[in-house]
Amino acid sequence: MTQRRVIIIGAGPAGLMAAGRSALAGAETLILEKMKQPGRKLGITGKGRCNITNSTDVTDFIAHFGNTGPFLRQAFFRFFNTDLISFLEDLGQELVTERGGRVFPASGKATDIVKALEKWALQCGAQFQFSSPVDTLIIKDGHIGGVVCKGKELSADAVILATGGASYPLTGSTGDGYQLAESTGHRIVPIRPALVPLVTAGNIAGKMKELNLRNIKVRMFVDGKKHKEAFGELTFTAFGLSGPVVLTLSRDAVDALDLGKQVEFSLDLKPALDEKKLDARLIRDISSRGKEEMNSLLRGLMPGEMVPVCLELTQIPHDRKACELSAKERRQLRTWLKDFRLEVTRPRPIAEAIVTAGGIDTREIHPKTMESKLTQGLFIAGELLDIQADTGGYNLQAAFSTGWIAGNAAALG
Repeated sequence: MTQRRVIIIGAGPAGLMAAGRSALAGAETLILEKMKQPGRKLGITGKGRCNITNSTDVTDFIAHFGNTGPFLRQAFFRFFNTDLISFLEDLGQELVTERGGRVFPASGKATDIVKALEKWALQCGAQFQFSSPVDTLIIKDGHIGGVVCKGKELSADAVILATGGASYPLTGSTGDGYQLAESTGHRIVPIRPALVPLVTAGNIAGKMKELNLRNIKVRMFVDGKKHKEAFGELTFTAFGLSGPVVLTLSRDAVDALDLGKQVEFSLDLKPALDEKKLDARLIRDISSRGKEEMNSLLRGLMPGEMVPVCLELTQIPHDRKACELSAKERRQLRTWLKDFRLEVTRPRPIAEAIVTAGGIDTREIHPKTMESKLTQGLFIAGELLDIQADTGGYNLQAAFSTGWIAGNAAALG
């Protein structure tokens, strides 16, 4: 029996996993990567720490993908978080589980995961060819025939597209795969940034740039109605908002903005206190520190960088003595601490997004194998697909899972 030849385009998480699985299943496997080394984007994920997966159960895991989640059920059935953890531990990677079920390499180095995957793929028999961008796909009578790479035809029985989305283009993730898939007739759901910092109206956020807040609650309002909320860490930037809690809400915010709706974020700076308890705290502080100016008293309630903004928005003079604060002003202060509003105007560019939303329509992909329903022998894995989740390791698991089943199916034919 003639050995099958599989070409994989892209050496990110999906491509590396697909390469090893394909080679293990007996196929002659070649991975083409346009950059000079594999896993460039993987190497910077999680601020360089690489949140590889999440320890939650499959039902909750899928829920984090929203309406794009059900497509992944078959992939997760075949290769899920426990499988990935065991796999990486077998490769010698010590892993740790942190708050929220987030799983990281104990070393804290994403590059350790990249090196382990590359070494494994090579040991399985896969061959790498770097600085090798693919020009076109070769299609013959509805079947993949290979690729054209730097003007040279390379034949293959199967091709796996795993080039990644359009975020972080300097890592090689420039969206080339969308054009390759589109050339075979695949529909591309319009791509847009997901898990992306957000721009806010005015210069309020900019006055607090680089200030990091922990343990706050953020509620998202769409056209005045509460839509979603999240708890965690937020960072003010020169242009608006970033940080884990913002990234979690950003996907829904971008979708609402695309529909022309108004989006506001409400920051609850004291989520552990209800309004009654917060009011009692304010009265106590005012009573015990009545001779202090508000500029000084408020530093016990919030970071110093926020005090001028708070006084500006509540219209309380900075040199007002605490004992001179009226009941109305105290209520304004209490309301601001529980409901500090910022209007979101747009996302940052897709190049700054952690994940690309949209992509190849999953209705045109077989969920058990990741094979195209339009072109026999063409497989698609990872971020190219129209799947996207919250932060927390979900998106990387999807890349590993879809790469795993695509590599296996491509090799077996």
